This record gives sequence, C-alpha cells and structure tokens, in this order.
Amino acid sequence: MLRQEGAGRSFAADWKLGCSLAAVAGAVNAAGFFAVGYYSANMTGNLSALSTSVHDGALAVALSYAGLLAAFVSGAVVATVLVNLGRRRNAASIYAWDILLEAALLALLGAFDLALPAIERQDTLAFGLSFLMGLQNATVTRISGARVRTTHMTGMLTDVGIALADWLAIRGDPTARERRAQLAERLRLHLGIVCAFALGGIAGAFSYARLGPTFLLGVAALLVALALPTAKSPKRDAASPPAPPAENTTKPV
Repeated sequence: MLRQEGAGRSFAADWKLGCSLAAVAGAVNAAGFFAVGYYSANMTGNLSALSTSVHDGALAVALSYAGLLAAFVSGAVVATVLVNLGRRRNAASIYAWDILLEAALLALLGAFDLALPAIERQDTLAFGLSFLMGLQNATVTRISGARVRTTHMTGMLTDVGIALADWLAIRGDPTARERRAQLAERLRLHLGIVCAFALGGIAGAFSYARLGPTFLLGVAALLVALALPTAKSPKRDAASPPAPPAENTTKPV
C-alpha cells in the first residue's frame, strides 16, 4: 500500500490505502470536534468561518481559524519535503515514514490531551490535528498521483458525480466496455473512501466520547501497524518508478 507510486499503483493498493487512511481521518476529525469544537480537516468550513468572523469583527476568532489553515498547509509542506528527500535517496519506505511521523505526533497529542488542563490543550490539539491532516493528505496525494484524498470528502464526492455521469453517458455503448469498467473501478474507489471516512467518523465520535484521549493513542497504534512493514524496506522496487509531481494537487476541501 505504501510502496508503489503513481501509475505503478494498482486499484487494490489505492483502495486499501485510501479507505484505511480515510477511516483514520474521519475518526480524528470527529474526535477533534469532540475535544476542541473544530473540524481539523475541514479547510473549506474553516476558511468560511474566518471570513464571517472578520465580517463580525471577531478578529481573535478569525486568527484562530487562520492558524488552523496555516497548520494544515504546514503539514502538507513537511510531508512533501520528506517525500522529495526520500525520492532523491531512492527510499521506497519514505511514505511509510511519513505515516509513522503522523502516528508519533498523534500519540504525542493524545498524551497532551491526557496531561494538560482543558484550556491549555485546546489550541495544541486544534492546530496539531490540522497539521496531521495536512501531512496525511499530502502523503496520500503524492503516492497516488492525486487520485486519492483522505482527509476531506468534497473532492471525492465531486469525483463520484463526474464518474457516475460519464458512466451513464456510455452505459449503452457496446464499444465502451473497457471505459465502463474503468469508471466502475473509479466509482468503487471514491465511494469506498467516502464510506470509510463516514464510518471512521462515527467510530471516532463514539470512541472519543467513551475513551477520551486514550482513543488518539489507539489510532496512533493503528497507523504504526499500517506503516511499519513498509518502513523496513530500504529501497524502491525497480519496477516502481517515482510518480511525477501532480500539476494541480489542490481540490476543494
């Protein structure tokens, strides 16, 4: 899941990775809302809230939303810098190390959540979780060649609509069997990610309400289990060339 890149990736690899990390993102997003009242991956909502806060004259609130946006972008920057360094060293494990970094920082946030008073932990959790969602989204974007996003669903649902419309347009064409199969595969991928995010969010909401910060430690352990096998692979397979940088890696959040 975390070894092949870009066009060299199979549908099964994208589906497993996309659904696994989308479930994690949904769980973290829901847990973050329970903890601090912010959705750590919802940059469209946060940017809209920033705009309305400026209109209302609530500059302190606007700055807090700006901080969430900056944290998300910073996470994406860190992930991309690490991936680029790993590619230059032909390290097949670089994507796994990005996910392990996410796991370590998530565990650290869980520890802060356990140790700090409510008032002191709010900013740390809000900005920290947004940073981690940016890191995760950039990692998956680069490894999949921008086919998969895991921390927000607006882009995925847009892709579902596009693929569904294209499939309906050629459903009766006997010469388009291969194209229909490609579109059906794309629909399964995007719908699977959307459903995984939703189920992860439900699990995260119930689990954080019941377990509190310990839940974040559990999610960190799951990320370690996901990434650790690939992190032991020192070099990229010869048959798996680096994915070219996506021309446009920004979709609506």
